[in-house]
Amino acid sequence: MNIRVGFGYDVHVFAANRELWLGGVRIQHTCGLQGHSDADVLIHALCDAILGAANLRDIGFHFPDTSAAFENIDSKILLADTMRLLRERGYEFVNADCTLCTEEPKINPHIPAMQACLTAVMEIPEDRISIKATTSEKVGFVGRKEGIAAYASVLICKNP
Repeated sequence: MNIRVGFGYDVHVFAANRELWLGGVRIQHTCGLQGHSDADVLIHALCDAILGAANLRDIGFHFPDTSAAFENIDSKILLADTMRLLRERGYEFVNADCTLCTEEPKINPHIPAMQACLTAVMEIPEDRISIKATTSEKVGFVGRKEGIAAYASVLICKNP
């Protein structure tokens, strides 16, 4: 069995007059995140981890922020396309461990909905996605409530 690990990281700053999307779920908050797409920082980190594990470069290579085709796109579409790319190369997704780092909003109440959304898009069982939340203890841009960071580690495999 061929197993591979991937790691993804993404960050977006808060922006007024934007919806906040995390893990494919709209979260009520005073502002959203700035980005070319819907700026779903969790999905972007997850896509990067999956692409990296399969040696398929990164999210910006496949979905460039210079392309009008991806302007304001729902990041769930990017995740579905990433899974298609993974499976076209004979890999299967095993699991992911994801962390959202933000002082606000509180993430824990939304984790079950995020897990359900992501696993539906990815066509995998819900127990394959772990989502955790933390703060940066008021340190750095996250601590100053300027934005949100996300980290994701994934495991993929290819059966011989």
